[in-house]
This record gives sequence, structure tokens and C-alpha cells, in this order.
Amino acid sequence: MQKELDEQSPVAIITGGGTGIGAATAGVLRAGGWDVVIAGRRVEPLQATAAATGAIPVVADAASKPDVERVVATTIDHFGRLNGVVLNAGIVRPGAVGDLADDAWDTMLDTNLTGPFRLARAAMPHLVASRASIVGVASAAALRASGGIAGYNATKAGLTMLMQSIAVDYGPCGVRANAICPGWTRTEMADMEMQEYGTELGIDYTDAYKLATSFVPAGRPATSAEVAEAIAWLLSDKASYINSAVLPVDGGMISVDPGGLALDPRVTLTTSRHN
Repeated sequence: MQKELDEQSPVAIITGGGTGIGAATAGVLRAGGWDVVIAGRRVEPLQATAAATGAIPVVADAASKPDVERVVATTIDHFGRLNGVVLNAGIVRPGAVGDLADDAWDTMLDTNLTGPFRLARAAMPHLVASRASIVGVASAAALRASGGIAGYNATKAGLTMLMQSIAVDYGPCGVRANAICPGWTRTEMADMEMQEYGTELGIDYTDAYKLATSFVPAGRPATSAEVAEAIAWLLSDKASYINSAVLPVDGGMISVDPGGLALDPRVTLTTSRHN
């Protein structure tokens, strides 16, 4: 009986599954009865997450066409089915358009947009067969442009439209595709960004998080587990009529009117950007 139950468990692939939101999603899905394949470039984080969650690790670069096709093939060989995909791998290379080098742009495009397209394409026959769900992990930067990260903004916005396009084309086949847009979330990558930010200001990274989220209505960054719960819900039958959605998971950040911030009593106007 246990073997029969195991054979009926839904199966998901998670890219960027070794750390952060990807690792947290692996834990939430495994606790909910899913079988999970986690993919990522670094062996050690994958192995640690696999040991903690029971997920199956596959070392693979989300930007590599042969690698993503191998991830799908490995999943089908092992389980014989695929019920969900979480397109979580992503990278940031700073720079405004005038400063961004071609290789930095190309690297973000390959990882943040072309890689998800290739994985979705490789997985699509299996997703159609199981009437499955895809979740693209975009960013609040896909909805509101953040300064100095033009390539990240553009590629994450492209990911949201890729999910909507899949929903339109494959929704009639039973496939659901949605995007989530997290704001600041406590992950290893974000911690490093906050450490750099804090060093510039002479504060530690926890105070840097407080400063970065001081105007977020929730008043704090998300935990990776909170974002993972939203992903797991979108993958589940509980979200069976949710398709083509672009869901902010940002504590209300993008609802804040920047035109009103100068009038906020917490703000002290010290300089003009035109000086």
C-alpha cells in the first residue's frame, strides 16, 4: 500500500533548489507529500537541502540547454511523471543600461528568462499529460523598476509574461502557469546584498534590512518559507482556477506611493538630486 501511495505522489522540479526560496519550497512541498527534484549549480547546497528534505539533487545549470533537458529526463526516468515546475533560479548583475556590459546582460537573460523557457519547453509534454502547474519566481522588480539593475528588471518582467503566455497557450490543455513577485526576502543572496549595503552605510546587515523595508507596509522582509508557501499553494489543487496570475509576495511594498514618501514624517530631506 505504501508503495502505491508513493507512486501517486505528485512530482515537482525546482531550479535554484539548493538555497533560499528554492530550498524552502522543497521543504514545504516534501512536507505536503510531493516528490521533489532540486537542481542547481553548486553541489554542497544541493546535498544539504537534499539531506534536510529528502529531495533528489541534480547538479545542473539553469542557463544550459543540455542541463535543463537532463533535469527533465532524470525526473521522468526516476518517477515517470511531472506535476509541477518551479522556475526559481535567478541572478543579478548591477548596472543601468548605459553601464551594463554585454556579458552581464547575456548572463541574466540566459539564467532568468531563456533558461526558464527551455525548461518549460522540455517539460511541456509531461506537464500537459498530467495537467500540471508551473510557477515562475520573478520579483517585485518585474513590476516596479529598481534603480541600477536594468537587466534584472527586464528579465524578471519577461518571466512574468512567459508564464502568462504559457497559461494562454496551454491552459486549454489543463496546464496552469503563474508568477510570483517577491520583495525583499531573507535568503543567502539577499543577506550578501544587505551586508554590502550595510557596509556602505556603516550598519550591520540586519539594520540594513530594516532600512530597506522601512516603508514596506509589513515593516519587514519576508522569510523564504513565506514565499515558499505561496508557491506551494499555486502548485496545488487549491489554486485550481488560478491561471496567468502575477502575484506580489512583497508585504505590500509595490502599493506604496513614492510621491508621498517625501511627506512622510520619517523622512528628512537633506539634499536635492538636482544639486
